[in-house]
Amino acid sequence: MTKSKLISPKLLFIGFGNVGRKAAEILISSKDKYPNLAGFNPSIVGIFTKTRGAVVNQNGLHLEKNFNEFEKNSRFSKHNPDYSEMSVDEAIKKLDYDILVELTTLSIEENGEPAVSNVMAALNRGKHVVSANKGPAAFSYQELHLLAQKNDCKFLFESAVMDGAPIFNLYRNNLKGCKVKGLSGILNSTTNFIFSEMESGKSFEHSLKEAQRLGFVEADFANDIDGWDAAAKIAVLTNVLVNVSITPFDVLREGIRGITVGQVQNAYERGYHLKLVCRAFYKDERLITRVAVEEVPDDHIFSKVTGSGSVLRIETDLMNPIIIVQENPSLIDTAYGVISDLLEIGTAD
Repeated sequence: MTKSKLISPKLLFIGFGNVGRKAAEILISSKDKYPNLAGFNPSIVGIFTKTRGAVVNQNGLHLEKNFNEFEKNSRFSKHNPDYSEMSVDEAIKKLDYDILVELTTLSIEENGEPAVSNVMAALNRGKHVVSANKGPAAFSYQELHLLAQKNDCKFLFESAVMDGAPIFNLYRNNLKGCKVKGLSGILNSTTNFIFSEMESGKSFEHSLKEAQRLGFVEADFANDIDGWDAAAKIAVLTNVLVNVSITPFDVLREGIRGITVGQVQNAYERGYHLKLVCRAFYKDERLITRVAVEEVPDDHIFSKVTGSGSVLRIETDLMNPIIIVQENPSLIDTAYGVISDLLEIGTAD
C-alpha cells in the first residue's frame, strides 16, 4: 500500500550526544534546508542525558531553544522552565510519547545495558523504538523483535551499522525469500581510517588522535581498536539477516593494537592492504562470526574502501553477492539513519 502522508509523532529522546544533536539540527532546519522533510513535524516531549540534565514538556518542547541552550552550555540549565528531575526509567514508563529515540552509548561490559532495558520498557508499553545504539540488537535482538511484534510496534536501528546506509531496509523490503548465507565487510570507520593513515607513514597514535578530532571514534576508543565495535556490528547483522541469536562475546575477535607502521607498509609494498574485516559464514554447517586483521589484495573491492569508509558484502541463495559501499560517512549520515527510521514509523497508509 502506498504511503500517503506524514504525521506528527511524539518523540522521547534518551541520549543527546553527537547523533542526537545532529538529528535535532536536521529537524530544526528541515523546512529550509531539506525540503523533502518539510511535511514531517514530530513533537519532542522530552530529552534526557546521562549527566547533563533533562527537559520535559508534554505539549512539545521548543526544540530550537533547547538545542541552542545545550550547544552553548553543554547541558540543560535548572533555570530552564522545562527542566526535569525525572529519571530516564520514569520517563520511559510514564510520559506520553509515540516513539522512543534511544541514543545512549554502547556498553559492551554491561551487555548492552541500560539501552536494552530502555528499549524493552518502551516496547512493553506498545511504543515504537528507534535506536542508533548497537547494544539492543547486538545482545537481545530476537527477544526485542518478538516483543515488538507481540505489541504491534516497531523496533528499528538503521544507524546501528554503517551510519544509516539502508542495510536493514534493503533486507526487509528487497531480499524477501532470500536466505543469507554469508556476510563480510569493513564496518569500523576508526580502524579503517587508522590503517589508511599508516599506509602514508603516519604513526598509530597520530592516526587515532586525528580520527578522534574528526569525531567518528567511539566514546571509549578501546571499543574501536580492540574490535568490540566491529564485533557488535557483525552480531547485529548476523542476528537480523541470518536470523540467529548471538552476542558480541560469541564473535572471534581481534583488534589492531600492536600493528606497526612497518607491518602496514610492508603489506602495501607487496600489493596488499591491512583491513579489520568482519565475517559471518558457515563451515561444516556451523556458523562462525569473526573480526580479524586481514591482508586484502589490491584488486579486491575491500581494498578500495579507504579513510572512514565502510563496505558490506551480502551472500544469498537466490542472488549473486550484493555489495554496499559507503564513502567516508559523516555525522549527518548517522543522524539521517535515525530520521529515516522515524519516517518509516511516522507515515500513515
